[in-house]
Amino acid sequence: MAVLNVNIDHIATVRQARKTDEPDPVWAAAQCELAGANGITVHLRQDRRHICDRDVEILKKTVASKFNLEMSIAEPIVKIAERIVPDQVTLVPEKRAELTTEGGLDCVKNRKKLADVVKRMKKKKIIVSTFITPDADQIKASADLGCKAIELHTGMYANAKGERAVNKRLDDLVAARDLAMELGLVVHAGHGLTYRNIIPVARIDGICEFNIGHSIIARSLFSGIYDATCEMIDLLMQAQTY
Repeated sequence: MAVLNVNIDHIATVRQARKTDEPDPVWAAAQCELAGANGITVHLRQDRRHICDRDVEILKKTVASKFNLEMSIAEPIVKIAERIVPDQVTLVPEKRAELTTEGGLDCVKNRKKLADVVKRMKKKKIIVSTFITPDADQIKASADLGCKAIELHTGMYANAKGERAVNKRLDDLVAARDLAMELGLVVHAGHGLTYRNIIPVARIDGICEFNIGHSIIARSLFSGIYDATCEMIDLLMQAQTY
């Protein structure tokens, strides 16, 4: 059964809006775990616009479930991952001006640099995943690099309009899953997933883990993060017992 990792970046976004000490993403992580989340995901960006060094330091010590650090392949961030040693790193593209991560990591173009980062993470016994579009070349490159997992970028599915377009994007995800599993990769998925669109993706066998953040944090403003996490887990369970 697929499990849920909650991305708590935007708890820190609210905190950073006032440059204060609340709300604390560390507290949020504990509530998500109590609600049954499989893991906690954060993105330590180079500009520290939300999650900061202090957060990853404390989360590494306090998260009792899986701690997944999203990160670019910039050298200062790689060094932090080597020191912190999260359970998993998910390698993502990063642009300073973007609102959120745009597109997937180009594993073909960045093969040489990625090979070095993957080697360094594996030396620390950290699981390595790449955040990629459902593209055959990117999946093959991830496998060739020695990654254990991939996270399929579901943004194109989330933004699709009309039944035909949605089904096309779901077919793309299924094909990507098939190739990834054939190559021995563990398959995760995330980006743009909400309470309204999660079920069709969650019904795809073989996607074992979902990373969802913004939609859960948005709902938590009204229902609290514990209940918001429970609601998303319930939807995943519904999808897989359909």
